[in-house]
Amino acid sequence: MYPFQEGSFAVRNGWYVAAFSNEVGRELLPRTILNEPVVLYRKEDGEAVAVGGRCPHRHFPLGASCLEGDSIRCGYHGIAFGPNGDCIDIPSQETVRRNIRIPSYPLVEHGLWLWIWMGDREKVNTSLLPDLNEIGLTVEGMIARPFYAQEVNGRYQLLNDNLLDLTHLGYLHSSSIGTPENASTPEEITTKPGFLSSRRYIKNADAPPVMAHMGHNVDKIDRVVGMDFYLPGFHAGIGDQCYPEDHPEKPGEVISKARVYHAVTPSTYKSCLYFFAMASPDEKGLDGMYEYLKPVIEEDKFATEEIEKMLALTGGVPQDLLIKSDRNAAEGRRMLQEMMDAEA
Repeated sequence: MYPFQEGSFAVRNGWYVAAFSNEVGRELLPRTILNEPVVLYRKEDGEAVAVGGRCPHRHFPLGASCLEGDSIRCGYHGIAFGPNGDCIDIPSQETVRRNIRIPSYPLVEHGLWLWIWMGDREKVNTSLLPDLNEIGLTVEGMIARPFYAQEVNGRYQLLNDNLLDLTHLGYLHSSSIGTPENASTPEEITTKPGFLSSRRYIKNADAPPVMAHMGHNVDKIDRVVGMDFYLPGFHAGIGDQCYPEDHPEKPGEVISKARVYHAVTPSTYKSCLYFFAMASPDEKGLDGMYEYLKPVIEEDKFATEEIEKMLALTGGVPQDLLIKSDRNAAEGRRMLQEMMDAEA
């Protein structure tokens, strides 16, 4: 399935964000992940769990059912399932066969997120989760906050491609966070198993419009812009701004520091879940950025969905025109394909 080889959709043996932690409580939260229905909720002791979202009796959505204690009771015929997926009650009969169950999935609360493992249980490995200090989430002085969780009507790799090629910032987001230097500045790429990183060190360039919004009236700045991709679907971004080295009063002084987090989770073959969060030492600034970045994220969503529409018109596997700036995105695709090939 474009842009992967025929028969390849998504990595299964890996951690995907299923929800922000604060989304899940004592109400059932239905999600579709890797083309499978899933229901998230918290047990009475506060532990979050994830189980299959389809009743095996008549295929009624369990996300549209009700929670009784730590169990889900199907809203159609009242069949109940425990948090481990086992059927515990069938109102119309006295006995329950042991083989009646729904799937249950490993779910880990880590940072701002609930991470789900949809693949083989024997291969579950929590060491593959991003290190929270490494991504800047738990660094002293940083305040982290979940911003938006939404569904995007486009296949997940289109959004991964978007985040792996930040040259688009100077054009798709030219009125907010980007300038042409996001494309013209050389990119430095680092890879290791399960990890792909890019950095651009932009020197003495025009400040993007967001700086004025934040109350920083500067003409020229130095910027570090980049993204760390933790395969298969988590991107941790860096955005540090400083006064230029030749500034007459504050050479090299930090103006602002921020970290952004994009989690992309395959939903159906042609849709995905998108979770955006941010961290900054400036709590008041986070309040302002919550509203300011809404249209920016909508622009990424718009681009993804419009490309999906175009793919529906072209059909099959269209031929990409690859240019120099595609090196990082192409490497990301290659690494994901390699992981899917290993599973196959």
